[in-house]
Amino acid sequence: MSAALRLDLGRLRARVGAVPDPELPMITLADLGVVRSVREGADGVVEVVVTPTYLGCPALPVMEADLRTVLAECGHPDGRVTWVLSPAWTTDWISEAGRRKLADHGIVPPGDAGAPLTVRLGLGRPCPHCGSVATRPVGPFGPTGCQTVLVCTACQESFPHMKAV
Repeated sequence: MSAALRLDLGRLRARVGAVPDPELPMITLADLGVVRSVREGADGVVEVVVTPTYLGCPALPVMEADLRTVLAECGHPDGRVTWVLSPAWTTDWISEAGRRKLADHGIVPPGDAGAPLTVRLGLGRPCPHCGSVATRPVGPFGPTGCQTVLVCTACQESFPHMKAV
């Protein structure tokens, strides 16, 4: 793609934001809240600034490769991806659309990361299958590092829950 066919920053932001998360492909990087900015640097090179969900996330290299592909496809093959760690990503950055998409796919979205912990006296996150709050954790690890698995004691179904951070 020649320089004349380069997408402007507004359209490039939309393309970057539409990149699916490698581990949770039903939501985009914009839904996940990890894309902090798409801007032109002082050297004139387009830069995508991203905050990782957590440093050990195995999806980070795939995210970066996917973002570099979009930059190249949009006429910015020299564009760069910059990872920033501060402020740290929080599940509060997940958009409402992202939370709905998680729920639509049977993943219970995280609660408010900054809220005080609620003591539920045996009641957990609502089951996405039957709505019962009679749920309990199966273990600390789920299908991805950012999830746990809960089981509903009412309908006996297990389901993933995205951890609040």
